[in-house]
Amino acid sequence: MERAVTYSVVARKKPNDLEGSAKYYALAQARGEMGIREMADRIQQMCTVTRADTMAVLISLGTVMRDGLCAGEIVRLGDLGSFQIGLNGEGSVTEEEYHTGLIKKAHINFRPGADLSDILTSLNYERVPVKPKKEE
Repeated sequence: MERAVTYSVVARKKPNDLEGSAKYYALAQARGEMGIREMADRIQQMCTVTRADTMAVLISLGTVMRDGLCAGEIVRLGDLGSFQIGLNGEGSVTEEEYHTGLIKKAHINFRPGADLSDILTSLNYERVPVKPKKEE
């Protein structure tokens, strides 16, 4: 099976132009999920490290990344990419008037490194039906 990014075609209107006509766009569709156990299994098959050792490293990586981000550090994972805290909020007219109450939320910025950026230039695509919405 050739690896390909699956997508569906969906109609979308511009959010600020509700009376305008919809256009059709590609929407990426996930084939499934890969959790930490699956990653550990795949890594174990690629090298001499055991699944248990890989799990320990991956779990610890999450803890170390969290600690670094909370300390205001940029967390760099080599060619994989980097993570950094970003902020959203309101502005003030002057620098002196600014206070932390104007910060509305924090988020994590991810900047892919060379290893991940390179895959974007050579992807293959496969059209699939639109996934049905889950009933609530």
